Amino acid sequence: MPKLKNHSGAKKRFKKTATGKYKCRKAGLRHLLTPMSSGKGRQMRRGGITRKTESEIVRLNLPYQ
Repeated sequence: MPKLKNHSGAKKRFKKTATGKYKCRKAGLRHLLTPMSSGKGRQMRRGGITRKTESEIVRLNLPYQ
């Protein structure tokens, strides 16, 4: 059986934690930030953990991580 390739876009965006979950950055901090409250901006600056359904997709895209 040939080796599987990692998805190059997913490699850059997700990191696996010690417990097996996937860390990611939150979307929405590029532009149109003036209507956003400062508290919301601070919440989004922290990373997030992918949801269960998204984690399955990321796991398939990163077979060797």
